[in-house]
Amino acid sequence: MEEIIFIVEESDEGGFIAKGLGVSIYTEAETMDALKVAVKEAIYCHFEDNRPKLVRLHMVKEEVFAA
Repeated sequence: MEEIIFIVEESDEGGFIAKGLGVSIYTEAETMDALKVAVKEAIYCHFEDNRPKLVRLHMVKEEVFAA
C-alpha cells in the first residue's frame, strides 16, 4: 500500500478524531501533533506487512450558522 487517507474531524468533547478510509482504523487525541503520533501507532498495529509509505490527513470542518 502506497498511501492511506484519514478523515480528521474536531471532536465534540475537544481534540480530534481520525477515521481511516477503506480500513478499520479509528483513533483520537487532544492535539493535532498527538493525533499524528496516534495515527502512526494505529497504522503500525493494523498492518504487519506492506505498511503505507504516506499518510494523508483530510481535515473536515463543519460550520453551521443561521441564514
